Amino acid sequence: MQKLYIFIGIFLFLSSCKENEKSSSIDSEIKERVQVNYAKGFKINTYSSHKDIELINPWPGAEVTFKYALIKKGMTLPTSEKFDAVIEIPVSNIVVTSTTHIPSLEMLGVSEALVGFPNIDYISSETTRKRIDDGKITELGKNEDINTEVLIDLSPDVIVGFAVDGNNSAFNIIKKTGIPVVYNSDWTETSPLGKAEWIKFFGALFDKQKEADSIFSTIELQYNSAKKIASKAISEPTVISGAMYKDVWYMPQGKSWAAQFIKDAHGDYLWKETEGTGSLSLNLESVLEKGKEAEFWVGSGQFTSLQQMKDTHSVYGQFEAYKNKKVFSFTSKKGATGGVLYYELAPNRPDLVLKDIIKILHPELLMDYQPYFFSHLE
Repeated sequence: MQKLYIFIGIFLFLSSCKENEKSSSIDSEIKERVQVNYAKGFKINTYSSHKDIELINPWPGAEVTFKYALIKKGMTLPTSEKFDAVIEIPVSNIVVTSTTHIPSLEMLGVSEALVGFPNIDYISSETTRKRIDDGKITELGKNEDINTEVLIDLSPDVIVGFAVDGNNSAFNIIKKTGIPVVYNSDWTETSPLGKAEWIKFFGALFDKQKEADSIFSTIELQYNSAKKIASKAISEPTVISGAMYKDVWYMPQGKSWAAQFIKDAHGDYLWKETEGTGSLSLNLESVLEKGKEAEFWVGSGQFTSLQQMKDTHSVYGQFEAYKNKKVFSFTSKKGATGGVLYYELAPNRPDLVLKDIIKILHPELLMDYQPYFFSHLE
């Protein structure tokens, strides 16, 4: 009889192990992948028990990846220790730290979930500024030095941050309180549509994946339609960009998203052959030599008038684009407290940026279109 009990015990133990293995294998089997076609920084997968967001490029040159588990409210995840954060979805209240995150919340119809933000004066959106004025969004100080006490009192479901190198002491303090912190690296994307596709990241947090997919599909369609229109242009005008800060002229590198807009608008960006996705740092002489005869000047720094440009640096007046009054800037359009609309919304709406630049370079192709971001400097 004792041998029988031992046999039964061993049988039950082995059966239990097989059940656990089966359960584990089901949990590790991807049921569905969210389609991400342009963004390089994240993946979203659906499993039987949860979703996860895999962050591949949290900051330039990063050698780490992050995994965040998303579970339905009231559920638990036995393997939670395998993740950098576990978030219950749909999120009810959230803190974000970049103005580029705000349009995604608004487009998804969840802007009322935003309860805190650092440097709220940078926010341009009229909708979100109304919530700030109504006292529904709390100022959290500077992004690099967030007021952790105020943030902890807010007790958000999740904080969406960004990092340039992974060293953020405030985030480390917050994590220890149990508030999930997740990184968003939309700013590292170099493709215009890649930046916009990060709405799917927020779609996952708010359990609005279908809505996010639909919104992005519309933006993608509009962008590609505009690009097709631009391809019909019979000319490819030359373009310079940027401006001087102190003694250095900063302008987009040839593989940057800003350069991509000019290319897709059928323009000839004179520094298109340069490598890199950030900014070039050039001396005035080299820019003047190469760009003096350029037909258009798209993105002229912080300037809002031709006179302001000339008063700052008289040399600007030597450029043909300046002489012919073909200088365009996106910094004229600001929110009520000075935030530049372009910095907030443009990464989320590349279709509007592209149409603006097509209108600048080839006005005959978009006769009835009024530029959304760019202004013609007078």
